[in-house]
Formats: sequence, C-alpha cells, structure tokens
Amino acid sequence: MKTAQATAEAAIRAQVDSWLHAVLAMDIEGIVSHYASDIIAFDAVSQLQFKGVEVYRKHWQACLAMCRPGTMIFEMHEVHVTAGDDVAFASALIRCGGTGENGEEKAGWMRMTAGYHKLHGTWMVVHEHFSAPFDMETLQVLDVQP
Repeated sequence: MKTAQATAEAAIRAQVDSWLHAVLAMDIEGIVSHYASDIIAFDAVSQLQFKGVEVYRKHWQACLAMCRPGTMIFEMHEVHVTAGDDVAFASALIRCGGTGENGEEKAGWMRMTAGYHKLHGTWMVVHEHFSAPFDMETLQVLDVQP
C-alpha cells in the first residue's frame, strides 16, 4: 500500500515529466498549463520576477523563440521531489541551450526549483525559480558541470 506522501511524490514527478515534454515540444499551452494563474517566477534571464501566468507565458514565448531555428537543448538531471498533503517541491539541474544554424552547441547549467500547491485537487506550480551560478567579482556566469 502506498503512503499518501509516496502518492503525492509520484503525482509531482508525473507533473514534472509532463512539463518537460511540453518544453521539449515547445508547446507553450502545455508549459503554462502547469502554472497557477498567480504564479511568481524568478528566471535567470530578462527580469527580476514574473507575476502571473500571462506575464510568464510571454517570457516563455521569448525563450522558446531564441531556440529557433536550431535545435533546443533542455535536459533535466538529478530531479528531487518532496511532497506533503497540499505542498510540494521539485528541484533539478537543467542543461539548457541550443545548437545554432552552424551546428555549434551553446549550452550551460542552471538550477531549477518549483513549488507546487494542490489547488482544487490539482497540483499547480505556484513558484518557479531558475538560477545560474556566477562569479561575485566579475559577475560572469560560471561554466560549471554537475
């Protein structure tokens, strides 16, 4: 018999997998379907924060547009999930970038944390945070490997 925690963690892993498939398919509707309407997101690029799913949708659209016409790289590694009755967290290392028209690959590592809340029986991302490590003296993003 599965415990409630194991069931919740399995549900979050399924949500993470569904979200990843939407990202890889560049399916904007699929991506944002995982977010609560009042999501607050912190991304490693563009602005300090994004408030609301429509604002975050526009950011995702801009990010996906940068991946064209080449091949997008978006890999999740070391996914960890912790879940309770109505709150859960997922974290992962993300290798993100792309391959340009000339075939040159440009990708780097980021950290991702997503906070979930069970709203009306459905797990939704209420907070998402992407970050990249950087050198405090030069403010340059570090090219690090896990």
